[in-house]
Amino acid sequence: MTTTAENEAALEAAEKAGGGAAAGRFTRLRDFGVVLGVVAIVVALSLTTETFLTTGNLVNLLDQAAVVGLLACAATLVIISGAFDLSITAVLAVSAITAVVVTGGAGVAAGMAAAVLVGGVLGAINGLVVVTVKVHSFIATLALSIMYRGLAVILTAGAIVYPPEDVATAFQALSWPTVLGGITAASLLFLLVAAVCWIVLARTTFGRRVYAIGGNEEAARLSGIRVGSIRVAVFAISGVCAALAGLILAARGGSAQASMATGMELTAIAAAVVGGTSVLGGEGAIWRGLIGVLLITLIGNGFNLLGWDTIYQQVVQGALILGAVSFDRLLRRSRA
Repeated sequence: MTTTAENEAALEAAEKAGGGAAAGRFTRLRDFGVVLGVVAIVVALSLTTETFLTTGNLVNLLDQAAVVGLLACAATLVIISGAFDLSITAVLAVSAITAVVVTGGAGVAAGMAAAVLVGGVLGAINGLVVVTVKVHSFIATLALSIMYRGLAVILTAGAIVYPPEDVATAFQALSWPTVLGGITAASLLFLLVAAVCWIVLARTTFGRRVYAIGGNEEAARLSGIRVGSIRVAVFAISGVCAALAGLILAARGGSAQASMATGMELTAIAAAVVGGTSVLGGEGAIWRGLIGVLLITLIGNGFNLLGWDTIYQQVVQGALILGAVSFDRLLRRSRA
């Protein structure tokens, strides 16, 4: 005959098993629900428009996703580590301006290298501030973003800067189409960087430590992980991704200015969150962020192809973000 204590233990075990099964279903839904959403949009646009599946439109879609995709890679890495980076577009602007200025004196290759270096340094500064000052990353990077935008204004005197005419064409090389069906060099750069970030996060010790820090920073520290160094490295990678995005924007426009990509950091964070990266850290993947980018890009492309008022596009994107965050909270409650 079982005792009351045994009955209570069996009941608790059953509840945990049920909760685990529910959490598993929620996790699968989060992983593949957004993929099904993308498939549904693709099917709908294919049936309602004649131009969606054309080569020109598909190449354009990939090109449109390049800048936001690079920023989303940055945002995904930082969010998984348990932080936020609101300065990525300000870093983008300073890096792009650096590329133009250095190109004028030392050539295109030196300008691009300088931009990437500046992006990495500014990202590392973000990480050092967050680690040493112990200010929440949201506030710290917001303040640093304002500082970097101010620096960009100082560097340009509030004007648009252009590379010298004799190297202007070479400076825009990233916007050129390649032999691969007209896919631009910017799109190829985006795919390459995304693949590298994916491998680093999913297949390396560094990536496992990023997840550990985002999941439980104190436990990671007690297990011997150098939390500060990993966090600085993550912010530095974020800065490099932002710099590459800045190079693409500068190449497209043949110029740079302090107000470049203002507000795009929120779109990048939205893509990461909509794709299934947890805002609380410790969970997510680069592929999820890329699916989020694809979803947001498809929505914009669909509005254009169907001739809908783009004002409502912001409403749809906002609803997606709210739904993704709410679903993440529901998932975590089900695991508790």
